[in-house]
Amino acid sequence: MADDSKNILQCPALLQYILEENSYPREHEQLKELRETTLETLKSRSVMSVPADQGLFLSMLLKLMNAKKTIEIGVFTGYSLLTTALALPADGQITAIDISRESFEVGLPFIKKAGVDHKINFVESQALLVLNDLLNDGKEGEFDFAFVDANKGEYIKYHELLLRLVKINGVIAYDNTLWFGTVAQSDDVINEKLKASRNHIRELNAFLVNDSRVEIALLSVGDGLTLCRRIE
Repeated sequence: MADDSKNILQCPALLQYILEENSYPREHEQLKELRETTLETLKSRSVMSVPADQGLFLSMLLKLMNAKKTIEIGVFTGYSLLTTALALPADGQITAIDISRESFEVGLPFIKKAGVDHKINFVESQALLVLNDLLNDGKEGEFDFAFVDANKGEYIKYHELLLRLVKINGVIAYDNTLWFGTVAQSDDVINEKLKASRNHIRELNAFLVNDSRVEIALLSVGDGLTLCRRIE
């Protein structure tokens, strides 16, 4: 059974089926436009975007949680950000953090076209600085949800701060926690360009398994998504 599951997860035809037969037909018009524009203008980096199936999952999760106030670390062109903004109520708020505004500007026209730009506070900065500022401003326990898709080497540092910012029963979602499948591969077969972040992700995964402050689930959607529900 384990071998069969591995083959299914690595099957390009099955992944294409999920996208074309399930995800793309349900994709919001502006998300589709943003996805296609990202592929056209930033082709070599478009893999950094959240895939449509993961976007649908995040949207449903946020609605089930009745989330209203969120944090996003790592924005790129804003596919996950727009997904979140569309899922939140009219008075929802997102603190979106990225070290560069340039990629965010690619997605901003689609965010505005969708009519949800008023929900977003974009901060161009190192994430650790912003998270510490939020804590210093008394925002502890004020957030329902956090999505992290940024510097893999900082994930554990983000985790310690986000656990204070996200309320009990709130959720922190870490993206890329399978890192192109390399977390399950030996060092000698991994592309050198992937190795450093793969090691950081393995360290994070091992850390979260032993963190009694959260309940966790590692999902094989996209490039791996780990959900952490704060329980203390």
